[in-house]
Amino acid sequence: MRTLSFTVGLLLLLAVHHCTAMPRGLNEMSPGSCCFKLFPRRIPKAHILSIIKTHNRCSAKAFVVDTPNGPICVSLTLDWAKTAFNKQHVSKNQ
Repeated sequence: MRTLSFTVGLLLLLAVHHCTAMPRGLNEMSPGSCCFKLFPRRIPKAHILSIIKTHNRCSAKAFVVDTPNGPICVSLTLDWAKTAFNKQHVSKNQ
């Protein structure tokens, strides 16, 4: 009987802890890729492996361009970057 009471109590304790911990975990989600310094020049098409937008929680809105040398951040206002982004995402949706 003691074992059953102990098991039920432990399960209740875990259930309460799990329920209170869940919202805290959701509120602590952090942005993915944020940019703090933007590259000012054009990146050749051949060097663009992929391109994504920064997370909407980031203070600087930018594109993150993945290149063979690593990720590079560029402004959302650059026409070549917009074209590369649109081209990549249109081809993925088809």
